[in-house]
Amino acid sequence: MVVRPLLARAFWAVSGYRLRSEPPPASGSAVFIGAPHTSNWDFVFMLAICWDLGLSPKWLGNHTLFKPPFGWVMRALGGLPVDRGNPAGLVDEIVVRARTGRPLMLVIAPEGTRRGGGRWKSGFYRIARDADLPVVLGYVDSATHTAGLGPSITISGDVTADMDRIRDFYADKHGIRPQNFALPRLREES
Repeated sequence: MVVRPLLARAFWAVSGYRLRSEPPPASGSAVFIGAPHTSNWDFVFMLAICWDLGLSPKWLGNHTLFKPPFGWVMRALGGLPVDRGNPAGLVDEIVVRARTGRPLMLVIAPEGTRRGGGRWKSGFYRIARDADLPVVLGYVDSATHTAGLGPSITISGDVTADMDRIRDFYADKHGIRPQNFALPRLREES
């Protein structure tokens, strides 16, 4: 679609931010982390990053975003509704979808909220591990006014070692509201 890259370039021209990105995985399938997730603007940045790179991502969002009258817009933008009160089976459902062989670029904000505090949710990790997908470290950094995709990592199954690599990458990234950033730590590391 020609319109999406044009919208993305227009966004970069007026946002004051620069796109600084590594290439996405050639396989066409990956789990993208969207972090720090500290503002509603993160969604706009995610779309601008992906659309500029010619990607059509799927993303997980609270089911309340998909209610009428604008739910169709969220779905058209790649949204998949998640009922946070009843998330049972979501990881398994996405793993099955990833194993179909069709490309799946799934963006997840593991912080789960823009309010900060707490731990990251481990769904991104479990999906990547169980579907054998790389994890792409996406970011917005208000300190440098840059956003993009960082490196892709392969999940080893050693949760602490994998999360150490993720923590190292995000250590110098500051979201739009830096005070709302939750440190990259999973419950499974405790």
